[in-house]
Amino acid sequence: MNRATSAALATLSLLAVAALTACGGTGDADSGSDSAVGEPATTAPSTKETSASERLARTMVTTSDVKGLRVAEPDEEFRFARTPDEVTLDKPVCAPLAHAMNQLPLGDPEADLTRVVSGQRDNGAPGSDSANGIGFTYITLTAHRSGDAKSAFAGVRKAVESCGGGFTAEANGAKTPYDSVTPEQVTPTGDESLGFKATMTSLGVPHVLHTEVVRSGDVLAVHFSVDGMAIANRRPSDAKLSPTVVNAQNRKLG
Repeated sequence: MNRATSAALATLSLLAVAALTACGGTGDADSGSDSAVGEPATTAPSTKETSASERLARTMVTTSDVKGLRVAEPDEEFRFARTPDEVTLDKPVCAPLAHAMNQLPLGDPEADLTRVVSGQRDNGAPGSDSANGIGFTYITLTAHRSGDAKSAFAGVRKAVESCGGGFTAEANGAKTPYDSVTPEQVTPTGDESLGFKATMTSLGVPHVLHTEVVRSGDVLAVHFSVDGMAIANRRPSDAKLSPTVVNAQNRKLG
């Protein structure tokens, strides 16, 4: 595949899950103090503070949550950019859409995590079902500081309203032109949710990409569907989001 095709399949490498941060310790009563003889030693309770990365790891769907499908880390080979800062656009207001469709975090989160969900062939390799409009569903979770998720979600909504005529994203010498952006109805969930579809043309072949964004408290979940095999093989595609995957992830968001 050339770089333009790879851009359509771009995935973001994710950070390793951070270990729990241990706080506190234990202490014995000082034998030389004025405390009464026989007074029991006091011990400070040990506490564990869950990191944002740990919380996302617990919230992300796993293979056991989506029977018949496979949840895996995305292949870094096709990632469009490592960070949002590497992406430039002809219409800056459309940046949240480019980030959402390329597994890049929205806003300025404390942590982010991406997985890809697919069907699984007999040999265990991931696959898609082009004939039935089923592709790969990427899920990107981001944990934000108080109030930041709401602001990031508002940025996505504004981008959908402003970028109907399409836009072009560029990173590391690769360009991905999106021909149009259209709002889509989604089942209301979480505190806020929205959907949109984008069209693109790769090597003269049209493709439709679907995205759903859900805010649940200070966590954003982005679901993005693409039929990478159809793009690679120059077949038209319209990969729908998997209801099984979206519903499973929304349940775990709480």
